[in-house]
Amino acid sequence: MSLYSLVKQATLAAILSIALFGVSRAQTLLIMFEEEGCPYCEQWRAEIGPIYPKTDEGKRAPLVRMDIFEPIPEGINLVADPVYSPTFVLINDGQEIDRLAGYPGQDFFWGLLGRMLSKLPEQDTEGNL
Repeated sequence: MSLYSLVKQATLAAILSIALFGVSRAQTLLIMFEEEGCPYCEQWRAEIGPIYPKTDEGKRAPLVRMDIFEPIPEGINLVADPVYSPTFVLINDGQEIDRLAGYPGQDFFWGLLGRMLSKLPEQDTEGNL
């Protein structure tokens, strides 16, 4: 089994556990819909992937990677199915808040992600809505 297949299975398991146990009201996720062989996905993984979980953005919206061709788990409501890979979908309380289709490079990614995160409900200092 390839490393990509293992990551895909682990990611799907994480999303399914969220769907099965419910996304808490304060739960925010950034789902990266990707596909094997996607050069833009590989570029994101090389440029952003290693540092994303260490950033304020990564702490506010932990990343979940999912194959673009897998069915959307119950409990995750998207405005539309993703078409392009990668597509980054910001989820709060199981609902899509915003999305970024494609990877514009690291110079633009952070600014666009910041705009997406600005659409989230305000939180207090303890992370409560």
